[in-house]
Amino acid sequence: MGTSTSRLYSALTKTLNSSAASQPPEYLVSPDPEHLEPTDPKELLEECRAILHTRPPRFQRDFMDLRTDCPGTHPPTYQVYAVEHPRPSSWRRQRQLCTITQMGRKEMSHPRRNPGLPTRLSKHIFPKPWSPCLDVEHNNGPEGCALFFLQNRFKLDNGANIRLTAMTLKTNQVAIAQTLECKESGRQFCIAVTLLKAGTGWERFRSAQRDKIPLIVCGDFNTEPTEEVYKHFASSSLNLNSAYKLLSADGQSEPPYTTWNIRTSGECRHTLDYIWYSKHALNVRSALNLLTEEQIGPNRLPSFNYPSDHLSLVCDFSFTEEPDGLF
Repeated sequence: MGTSTSRLYSALTKTLNSSAASQPPEYLVSPDPEHLEPTDPKELLEECRAILHTRPPRFQRDFMDLRTDCPGTHPPTYQVYAVEHPRPSSWRRQRQLCTITQMGRKEMSHPRRNPGLPTRLSKHIFPKPWSPCLDVEHNNGPEGCALFFLQNRFKLDNGANIRLTAMTLKTNQVAIAQTLECKESGRQFCIAVTLLKAGTGWERFRSAQRDKIPLIVCGDFNTEPTEEVYKHFASSSLNLNSAYKLLSADGQSEPPYTTWNIRTSGECRHTLDYIWYSKHALNVRSALNLLTEEQIGPNRLPSFNYPSDHLSLVCDFSFTEEPDGLF
């Protein structure tokens, strides 16, 4: 794992420092972005209410303002990993709050089956080459990675869908890497999303990108903070930091868990999910608190109140050169 992860960093470094870096064509799949038609916010809200009115209420989670250590109030979130954009609490603005959303282990169903997602999205999905979901009768499609961003906030500069490899062999794991440009500021950053299966390394991670732009890498890494993969991220030449460490008292400790479930082998509580970011180029302004043990309850996750055994990680980012401006 360590050797293959080192190759990831070698490739990532080339990605950010060389506009000519590229990956062998057999490991790349041309992105096929889908643009969703705008929907009326009132119609979307009513649809959500109709679907959810007989179901248990969602858990209350607050944002921690990492500049003042004061909790803030934000609207509901449904994403797995996201960049948020706080605004005053009206629906007209709330519907635009989720500016970038990433999902791992996401079934590639029709977007209308996900009414909680924000509108005016550019949708980029990359299914796994083979998925056990397809063996299920009446399935919603294969699982894979998905990246959504608001078209009125960002412009796609370039990107690639990447099939990951280990020991030169193709795996069933996939990733999406894209360079986005903020329309308001003209600033660019690279965002990479993936879900790593335990024991699967990354052979390459390259796509044609611009020089020395900020990087965000988020996903389910299937590795604890004590393991080699985490240590490679923490000590890499890319100068990355884990956003959720900033919620700890010393700012140096990961949450005690990001997933908590009960399997046939027993109860499992692990920290496996991370949002890594370029610490010299980006600021984390706030982050969504995780659920407490009391909220999760004795039956753990998933539950009727929370649909996944992994907790969503949500952060507000700003460029260090523009500390008062959000993405």
